[in-house]
Amino acid sequence: MLLFDSHLDIAWNAIDWDRDLDLSVSELREVENARLAQAEAGDTSETPPIFRRSFAALPGMGRSTLTLPEMREARLAVCCATVLDRTAHPESPVGGSATHHLSYAKAMGQLAYYRLLETTHKMRMLPEAAALDAHWAAWQADDSDALPLGYILSMEGADPIAWPEQAHAWWDEGLRVVSLCHYGVSAYAHGTATEGGVTEMGKALLREMADCGMILDLSHLADEAFWQALKLWKGPVLASHNNCRRLVPGDRQYSDEQIRAIVERGGVIGVALDAWMLHPGWERGVTQPEVVGIEALARQIDHICVLAQGVEHVAIGSDLDGGYGTEQTPRDLDSYRDLQKVGDLLQERGYGDEGVAAVMYGNWLRFFREALP
Repeated sequence: MLLFDSHLDIAWNAIDWDRDLDLSVSELREVENARLAQAEAGDTSETPPIFRRSFAALPGMGRSTLTLPEMREARLAVCCATVLDRTAHPESPVGGSATHHLSYAKAMGQLAYYRLLETTHKMRMLPEAAALDAHWAAWQADDSDALPLGYILSMEGADPIAWPEQAHAWWDEGLRVVSLCHYGVSAYAHGTATEGGVTEMGKALLREMADCGMILDLSHLADEAFWQALKLWKGPVLASHNNCRRLVPGDRQYSDEQIRAIVERGGVIGVALDAWMLHPGWERGVTQPEVVGIEALARQIDHICVLAQGVEHVAIGSDLDGGYGTEQTPRDLDSYRDLQKVGDLLQERGYGDEGVAAVMYGNWLRFFREALP
């Protein structure tokens, strides 16, 4: 079955982790594990400086789940592919780049990576509904390896938008989906692990985004900011990668009230596979993947369907390799292609062919056909 995934940090995964995504997952793991072994043995003569200083901070090294060949094997036809870079903010509990100008430059570097993949026919930007339709029809008709991966350009945290009016320049570059904040505080809003609302700059950015015709991603917003943004914004909304607070407590998840609010606005919620969002009490670096399986994602889907009184508002927003690997995925997810197991689980739970197709690709396809220009 074809897949449509609303959240993948492909360029960040390649550039910030220095990964060759043209390799298979197994080949990439071999490369990284060899470098890890060299670093642990104290032999850094052939290890690039980035690995010498970053291995300890990147526990997912050697445990990647996602590369370009792997996505093709998984039948991923379209994804929302992100650009992201946090800017440091004095009120924020997490760090970032020194200025918005630097965040802009880093995100433009990530966009350059996507552009290069377009040039080599490995990816194809889909900035309009007509392009999405044509691309999807091609994937439905052709099972060859020649088709590029389609992507809708998304921004996780708006820090790379250096000032609100710059949203128009980003629109011209193809950006279509924006979230106001990531972890911590941005110039535009309060995000995960903080309390607060949308800032005055955030309100200005929302106005500029509306003028462009962009889509607002509500993921990562603090509760107060979530409700303010939803009140201020009259355009299309989605949650690219969020799970349910009722099942896994924490401010990173959505409450039932928030989920219903998104449903009322015609939005779709992409459920994520980061294990700490699937298992209550997960401690990063401590809890082992054996405690949770992909069936936990099916329970998230079930809960959203109950709240929405139907299957039309939930889909896949995997966030796989969003700063982690198999040390932080369900026990039965070894690589991206294992996403196909979600469809099998839904069949077993009685969703039927139409319901499974809706979750795996149909709901995002409908949403973006309506929301894109």
